[in-house]
Amino acid sequence: MASLQEQINIYEQEINAFIPTADADLENYRIKFLGTKGIVKALSAEMKSVPPESRKEAGQLLNAFKQLAEGKYESFKEQFQAGANKAQAIDISLPGTPLPIGTRHPLRIIENKIVSIFEKIGFNVATGPEIEDDWHNFTSLNMPQHHPARDMQDTFYVSQNPDWVLRTHTSSVQARILETQPLPVRVICPGRVYRNETISARAHCFFHQCEGLYVDKNVSFADLKQTLYYFVTEMFGADTKVRFRPSYFPFTEPSAEMDISCTVCGGSGCNLCKYTGWVEILGCGMVHPNMLRNFNIDPEVYTGFAFGMGVERITQVKFQVNDLRLYSQNDVRFLRQFQAL
Repeated sequence: MASLQEQINIYEQEINAFIPTADADLENYRIKFLGTKGIVKALSAEMKSVPPESRKEAGQLLNAFKQLAEGKYESFKEQFQAGANKAQAIDISLPGTPLPIGTRHPLRIIENKIVSIFEKIGFNVATGPEIEDDWHNFTSLNMPQHHPARDMQDTFYVSQNPDWVLRTHTSSVQARILETQPLPVRVICPGRVYRNETISARAHCFFHQCEGLYVDKNVSFADLKQTLYYFVTEMFGADTKVRFRPSYFPFTEPSAEMDISCTVCGGSGCNLCKYTGWVEILGCGMVHPNMLRNFNIDPEVYTGFAFGMGVERITQVKFQVNDLRLYSQNDVRFLRQFQAL
C-alpha cells in the first residue's frame, strides 16, 4: 500500500508541475499518463497485488489520481482549442479590405445617354448580329452588287463565305427590323461595327454606332430635324447651334450631314473643329423608296427617316478626347477620368 501511495505522490507532483507549450507536449502527456500503456493503466494492473483489506483505500487513491490526470489533460486541451479558434476567428469589428472603385467606359456612358434620350421620345432599342450577310448589310440598303457606294466602306469579309461580312454599320439592324416587324417602327440601334481601316488617332478597325429609324405614314424631313434638334439639346445643351448640309447616302434621299457649333471653342475656331467653328456629328435623311420596296413597303403610303452617329465622335465632342486609340487601350489613367460620371 505504501508503495502505491508513494508512486501516486510522485506522479501527482509531476502532473501538477506539467505546463505544455504546444500540442505535441499535450499529446505526449496523454500517452504517458492516459494511454493504453500509460501510468494509469499500469497502476490499475498493480491492484492485483494489493491485499483485499486494502483494496478499497487503494482504489480510492487510484481513482483520485486518474481524475487528476484526466482533468489536467482536459483543461489544457480546452485552452489549446480556444486559442486555435480565436486565431481562426474573423473579427467583424475590423474595417474591411478596401476595393478600388471601378468606372464605366466613356463609350458606354455616351451610348447609354444617346439611347436614353431617344427612348424618352418613343424609340425602342433594337440589336442584331455583328456577323452579317450581304443582303442585310448591303443589298437591301440600296447597294446592289458592284454599286459604287460599296467602295465607301472597306469591308472585312468572312474568308470561308464571301457573302458574309463583319457588319460595316448598324443599318443592317434597321433592315432586319423592317423585314420582321409590322409598321410603324421607331427604333434606335446601338452596336459595334467593323471596317478595314488603318488604326490611327482618327480611325480604327472597329468602332461603335447608334442609328435610328422611324417609318410611318406622313413622316417628313421636318420630323427628322425636330428629332435631331431635341437630341442635340439634351446631349450638348440648349445653346448649341445646329446646321444641316446636303450629302449622299445610298439608303436615304434626300440626305444630309448635321453639324453642331464646336463645344470647345464655342464657334470661334480651334483644333477640334479645324478652325471652322462647326463639328460634324451624324448623317441623316429620308429613307430611300428603293429600300422600302426591298421590304415590300409601299413608299406611296409610308415614309420614314433614318440617322446614324458614331459613338466615338459624340464622346470626342462631349469629353474632348483627341485619340480614338485611347478607347481600346484599357489604360486605367484614362478611364479613371470618367469615374465620377
